Amino acid sequence: MKTIVIIQARMGSSRLPGKVLKPLGNVDVLTYDIERCRAIQGVDEVIIATSHLQQDDAIAKWCEEHRVPYFRGSEDDVLDRYVQCARAYEPDYIMRVTSDCPFVDYEMASDIVALMEKERKDIVIVEGELPRGLVVELISYDALLHIHKVGNEGRHREHVTYYAYEFPEQFEAVRYQAPSNRTAPELRITLDTEEDYELIKAVAEHFQHPLVSSADVIQYLNANPEVAKLNAHIEQKPVI
Repeated sequence: MKTIVIIQARMGSSRLPGKVLKPLGNVDVLTYDIERCRAIQGVDEVIIATSHLQQDDAIAKWCEEHRVPYFRGSEDDVLDRYVQCARAYEPDYIMRVTSDCPFVDYEMASDIVALMEKERKDIVIVEGELPRGLVVELISYDALLHIHKVGNEGRHREHVTYYAYEFPEQFEAVRYQAPSNRTAPELRITLDTEEDYELIKAVAEHFQHPLVSSADVIQYLNANPEVAKLNAHIEQKPVI
């Protein structure tokens, strides 16, 4: 089973422009993304998928300097960007990661890959009340091509796997139960606002290395409510 990780990344952000290249710990946000995704067991390649926009030249330059494979495609049609990026690799499965999740849970992701190696379904449904910013999505390339063909609404093109959740009867799913020590739905461990950035900086400064377990991050935030409350009031943007 050939599995690739595609990390969608862009410099444009209405609430925090340039967030993916902001400093984090001794490096930057994209370095955290890449190192944690490369730690996922069973993954063959990790690729950055950005846009053709001039502002995203900075991401392409970063990838070249850090010898990270990258692809440039549509700014708004993220689904098409994923499909075109994946074509060159001919994968069986694609793991979707967003670059605003620098503490993506590589341990859970490894378990998800192992589960799919056994079950070989269209998509993994992760069950559990998790913090925002930890979970990955794993979908077969064939299922992604199906979504690309039939998912014509704006929400389907922007949110790569959304169609599969909206029309679950069209897909065979396997369910993954997240570990109980990941239960903390009140936490935001993601990067969309300045308040989010303050929180992830605090986490990075405390642990001092990108490969800290997500379970330890949750434990730290639960033990330090003054840090957790930095972004507790932030509301997630709705899917339109």
